[in-house]
Amino acid sequence: MSLSLDERQFAFWNLRRGGLPNIQIADRFRISRQAVSKALLAMDRKVEETLVEMAQANQIEVERMNAEKGVLFGRSVPFDAAAIVFVSADRGVQVWYEHEGDCGACQRYTRCIELLWGYADELGIALEKTDDPTRMADELFTKLREMV
Repeated sequence: MSLSLDERQFAFWNLRRGGLPNIQIADRFRISRQAVSKALLAMDRKVEETLVEMAQANQIEVERMNAEKGVLFGRSVPFDAAAIVFVSADRGVQVWYEHEGDCGACQRYTRCIELLWGYADELGIALEKTDDPTRMADELFTKLREMV
């Protein structure tokens, strides 16, 4: 599922998610602060709708959501596991299920590492553990929960 978006609105949203205040976004794009605020409100609605739709499609019960950060925490009904739906600027909308895996034997090992490192970098979250995607995800999503 992709996030239907206006590239400029997404750029504003991503800059705000990175900590840039609306006034600085407005200055950067040479538009009014009100135009930025209006675009961000529209983008927040799109992000929220997309997160909820992805959760519903994956049978995830919503526990908590933050459209400004682009993250939804919930619980997968069929897997009985914690689940995180998130918006990555580089990889679109993603779902991660908390699990204990044999990551070293998994063909997706490199993809998981790249996804988690990339998403942590987008949010400015420093990660210490690098050899096990399951542990990396635990650290990333624990820190993200503290932020939202």
